[in-house]
Amino acid sequence: MTRTDDRSTNHSLVALRRTLHRRPELRFEEHATARLLGDRLAAAGFDIVAGIGRTGLTASLGDRASRPHVVVRADMDALPTSDLTGREYASEVSGIAHACGHDVHMAIVTGVGEQLAADGELAGRLTLLFQPAEEIPFGEESGARAMLDAGVFDDPVDAIIGLHCWPDLPAGTIGLDERVAMAAKDAFRIRMHGSAAHAATPSGGTDAILAASQLVVALHHLVGREVDADERVALNVGTIRGGASQSIVPAEAEITGTIRSVEPHTRMRMRAAVERVAAAAAALVGARVDVEWANEMPPVLNDPRLLGAARHILPEVLEPDGLRSLGGPPMTADDFALFAERVPGLYLKLGVAEPGATAWPSLHDGRFDIDERAIDVGVTSLATLARHLLAGGNPEVTAR
Repeated sequence: MTRTDDRSTNHSLVALRRTLHRRPELRFEEHATARLLGDRLAAAGFDIVAGIGRTGLTASLGDRASRPHVVVRADMDALPTSDLTGREYASEVSGIAHACGHDVHMAIVTGVGEQLAADGELAGRLTLLFQPAEEIPFGEESGARAMLDAGVFDDPVDAIIGLHCWPDLPAGTIGLDERVAMAAKDAFRIRMHGSAAHAATPSGGTDAILAASQLVVALHHLVGREVDADERVALNVGTIRGGASQSIVPAEAEITGTIRSVEPHTRMRMRAAVERVAAAAAALVGARVDVEWANEMPPVLNDPRLLGAARHILPEVLEPDGLRSLGGPPMTADDFALFAERVPGLYLKLGVAEPGATAWPSLHDGRFDIDERAIDVGVTSLATLARHLLAGGNPEVTAR
């Protein structure tokens, strides 16, 4: 499922992407990844700062006081899943794989930096931001939050741009979302507390798994009964745990999951509904319930002025029909949202499927791979936007 066109592909970046793919690292463990990127960009003339927010990295060109200051972001971490691509560059680390395209993002942003460094002196300041820990298990820290807390935006920033591999689009294309590029996410953990008993005398206990099982079904019904047809919501229960033996009525059970939404009022209504249904499921069997929320993430919102710049500029560097306007916002989430809360942001969708393919493995599937011609498209698109912004091509873009 990977194709490289000798006539148009930067083979150095393809090689970098494949090296990163072979050597994936999990969240906040991206030490070798950061060293590899830092060494390469230092050789291109960038000033490197490592260890931001534990394993984050920035590479900058231009004086700290120079404006405009444009940031181009990539995420670095891999997923705890097996690589099922069967490629010669498949992951060499058991149970860890770049199944979300972060290897591609890093190669592209590196290429953007090398291309702009080769242009000569910049009109402003360019920072490449390599972020750890975009994949966030329940209750754990966001890499974007860690970098922000460490002061990565202490200097004024005028715009941040980035992209994500998008298997719904063919290689050679860039997708633009009108407003919401990624949904808001709220993660929940619900614990049912009952009491144990022998399986032969279940009336002597309170079955926590029974309560949790009823809750799982009820939660999925919420999307059909709490959400209007014109609202965008996705709910998932991802884990369920409980019990120690088939012969014991279980005293404890736990589920975790997420709600994805777009509009703030829908988000708050769904959170309230989850808590209401959890209380009802517990009461039905006489259990107690605790509902905990974590990893609340706002939606990724595209700045309208940056969006207008992309619509104006990108058709000049893409093939005909290369710029695609996307429909309703997806229900995926990304902590790029935290950066875009601070400064104007633009988040592109990079087509990576082989043109003409009738199906392509989805993100987070161990089979996920790309048509590598997409790498040059990503570099060209981000570099063109960065040049435009650094040259002051959009004077209304100001620091927030």
